[in-house]
Amino acid sequence: MATYRIGSSGEEVRQIQVRLQALGLYRGPIDGAFGGGSEVAVKAFQQNTGLEVDGDVGPITWKTLFNAKIPAPSLLSKPLDYRCLALTGAFETNSGFPDCFAGLSGDFDGQGISFGVCQWNFGQGSLQPLLKDMIVQHPDIVRSIFREQHDVLATVLNAGKRELMSFAASIQHPVRHTINEPWCGMFKSLARTQECQAIQQKYAATLYQSALSLCSDFGLWSQRAAALMFDIKVQNGSIRDLTKARILADFASLAPDLPRTTLEVEKMKIVANRRAEAANSRWVEDVRSRKLCIAKGEGIVHGIRYNLEEQFGIVLTE
Repeated sequence: MATYRIGSSGEEVRQIQVRLQALGLYRGPIDGAFGGGSEVAVKAFQQNTGLEVDGDVGPITWKTLFNAKIPAPSLLSKPLDYRCLALTGAFETNSGFPDCFAGLSGDFDGQGISFGVCQWNFGQGSLQPLLKDMIVQHPDIVRSIFREQHDVLATVLNAGKRELMSFAASIQHPVRHTINEPWCGMFKSLARTQECQAIQQKYAATLYQSALSLCSDFGLWSQRAAALMFDIKVQNGSIRDLTKARILADFASLAPDLPRTTLEVEKMKIVANRRAEAANSRWVEDVRSRKLCIAKGEGIVHGIRYNLEEQFGIVLTE
């Protein structure tokens, strides 16, 4: 049975926020992201109606709010590749589905500007082709959003890396690395269009196919493994030969008589730890927390608790 709590996101959370706002209990944005403000409002509602005060919207609280049976998250009806994208997008942007498509960050990591659900960026050259595709396929939409800055964007996308990175630096705070207005609003408006989200999904599909190939390389078969390898493709790019050799050596030390699902989890935990150890020292623990959360099916990433089966329908089956 579904439960909506901190870390949940989507249309059902929007419904909760709208209802609590109408009752005068919720004063935050209607953004479909269940955060502290939503939890406080739920607790107030539960206290007012004599329910157990835990801040979660489970079957009883939903029934009291809406006089209806609690629905499963709409995300669970999507294909596996989309659910993996939503999970990694939440990790990458700290935003739930679908606002993760509008993730935007500056040069805190040396990549200039990072954009979208997979944080494609100028530094690695992954963002330029995506934005160029958007300009070519949907010129009217791009021009209607960027207006007098349209030609600036189109020109700089065809410039060399040094000029492009200089442009990125010119439109963000030099210390906080937040994107300045109006550019922040324009990029986010673009990302919220269905057309841009479709292009993001197209680019993500290539990464997902590579993730499935990694699953085959390591003899992994579960949905959870697909999510793990997809997160590696997005955050880390690949698994290099030395790391692969270490992973396979660790696999060889596992007891051969482990149950199939237990063996799958143990292998994923090895992949998670070995890939984290191979990351830049600055990001090792961030990589580890993400990857182990997926391998174990639940965990805390960036202070948010995740349950893959409950929130994303990603399970330990094929």
